[in-house]
Amino acid sequence: MRSAWAKLFGTMGLAGRASAAQMNKSQFSSQIAQLQEHRRKLLETPRLADPRRLIKFGYRVYSQSDEDGILHEIFRRIGEGGRTFVELGSGDGVENNSLFLLVQGWRGLWLEGSARRVAAAKKALAEPIREGRLKVVQHFVTAANIDTAIQRNTPSKDIDLLSIDLDGNDYYVLDAIRSVHPRVIVAEYNAKYPSDVAWVMEYNEAHRWDGTDYFGASLKALAMLLARRGYALVGCNLLGCNAFFVRQDLALDPPFCSPFTAENHYEPPRYYLLQAFATGFPLGIGPSKIINGTKDDD
Repeated sequence: MRSAWAKLFGTMGLAGRASAAQMNKSQFSSQIAQLQEHRRKLLETPRLADPRRLIKFGYRVYSQSDEDGILHEIFRRIGEGGRTFVELGSGDGVENNSLFLLVQGWRGLWLEGSARRVAAAKKALAEPIREGRLKVVQHFVTAANIDTAIQRNTPSKDIDLLSIDLDGNDYYVLDAIRSVHPRVIVAEYNAKYPSDVAWVMEYNEAHRWDGTDYFGASLKALAMLLARRGYALVGCNLLGCNAFFVRQDLALDPPFCSPFTAENHYEPPRYYLLQAFATGFPLGIGPSKIINGTKDDD
């Protein structure tokens, strides 16, 4: 849903009506400043300022909003492990939850249903693909085929991150995955439903998101499902769109904030804040490296 949200909310300010094309640069900059100030005040509230909570650590590099920073903090707390990922619904290669990890030397698999987006990702990420650090596969994910697809394209069951953003059948696909045992899972949730309601849309293999708020599953439903699979809900992002789960043996308090329930970690929909993470430049990716200060970097 990340690309669709960018279209829906990418040019929206607090008023939620005027686009960047309909206002002058000063007005648009003023609305961005208001959004950023609103975000700052939210993060300073006593609940969100708790250092055990993840939201205050959020920032954007290649993610839709603050997911990159939250993932960085999670792996700082539990260790990076083998530095491997699988992302379902990876997009066109310039915005998702694992691209920043790839840039930092991780390796993994992207599954994406759109041939156009797969072609764009293969063009943008030709170097890590050539190096064998990234595999990009066009595959329309269903609950019936996901496990086979992962098994076919992932050499190890023990991955560090699974990210899923399918705009609909996410709950059923998560329930069907048995071939990998990620230490961390990021899953989109439908924040329309409050923290005590376990709502799930009916499974529809042909589902395509229609731009409405009919999609996916509530946070409570995902938390119940993944608790049965051995995962603890450790936080959500500020926009109320992504939830973060850690394997139960790694979910300790501290550093994470118990109880690991939907009631404790639910964040309401704040999709209007998406523009607060805009950099002012179009999204882009190209050959690069992370400098670690070693002799080889000179």
